[in-house]
Amino acid sequence: MTVQSRLRIGPVRRFTRNLLCPVDLLGRPLLLKYTRDPAEARKEIRGRARLARHYRVPTLHAHLRVPGGHLLVYERLPGGTGQGLLLDLLNNADEPSSGLDDYMNRLTATYRDIILATARPTHPPDVVRKLYWDRAVPGGRLDTYYAGKDFLVADGLVDIPASCLGTYTLSINGRRHHLDWAATLRWLRAHFATTEPIWAALTQGDPTDVNLAHPLAWFDYDTAGMNSVPGEFANFLWYASALGGWLVPTYNPAAFADHPATFALIQANAPELRRGHFDRTTSTIHIDCAPRLSAPRRAAVTAYWTQLVRPVADRLWPGEDLANLLRPYLAMRILGVYNLADLTPEDRLVILARLAEAMSPAFDPATYFCPLESPCPAP
Repeated sequence: MTVQSRLRIGPVRRFTRNLLCPVDLLGRPLLLKYTRDPAEARKEIRGRARLARHYRVPTLHAHLRVPGGHLLVYERLPGGTGQGLLLDLLNNADEPSSGLDDYMNRLTATYRDIILATARPTHPPDVVRKLYWDRAVPGGRLDTYYAGKDFLVADGLVDIPASCLGTYTLSINGRRHHLDWAATLRWLRAHFATTEPIWAALTQGDPTDVNLAHPLAWFDYDTAGMNSVPGEFANFLWYASALGGWLVPTYNPAAFADHPATFALIQANAPELRRGHFDRTTSTIHIDCAPRLSAPRRAAVTAYWTQLVRPVADRLWPGEDLANLLRPYLAMRILGVYNLADLTPEDRLVILARLAEAMSPAFDPATYFCPLESPCPAP
């Protein structure tokens, strides 16, 4: 037996700050994950152990200190180019498949049972803080992206500094909105500085379509633990309806190198900006934008909303307004994943419009996450 037949190494892929590499060792499929941050590696190990009591996760065979970081050696689940992830079910160019329906039924049933079984009021210091609280603290991502900085709303279309947005009316698809940029940032920081208990439950914490395997299993555990329930919901809904099909493949295409069908569907999932215009006579910014979402993504969002969000909300927050519960988490996902200044002017204008709609008193999450031509069922 040759060395080559005993050890086969696949292509190395970068995901944010981590490197992943598939390896076959003596016929055993493994996945190597390298991270430079020792604290993140420890969180991943602890998070996976907590999650394994309730969710299907790959076996962790070993974790090793190596030069410059940590190496985690996982069981590699079946997969390959264009297969193995929820993403691949969503990349069907046609109507949603029965496979996607079955998958979403199982996904939402699993989450519903485990969230309701583990949910409890929890003080913010005791929840996983990475995706929300840590980004709002002084020196966090909100400060890194936006503190002491300014940018144009949309260079060449709406040449107004974002800091001045509060002095103008936004007409978005004919509806009047108001967005005070500085006040929104202050409100987000203040919201995530409060100490009142929130409903939290045991989840993976970052439920994206690349962190959910097909057949159903969970990857990536540094945010696993007691997570805010509305934060969990906002994360999936925003990723499925905006990040996964549009923004991430546009601005981080390397993450989808093994799932090329993603790129063919960007146009089907990217909102169409039909007009961006500033009327100085009325101090109004006109934004006409047609939301677009492929049929499989609409089906996934609808199933998640009706089969998970609504039943859990009815149990944990009977009679409360889901819009107010989801709003701060959604706003943080909008502002805290990509620096808006790094987006193209057109994309930035669309995202600011989406932020204004989320901050509006009329914000309705049941329709916000699905295009109007195929709305989610009303709550």
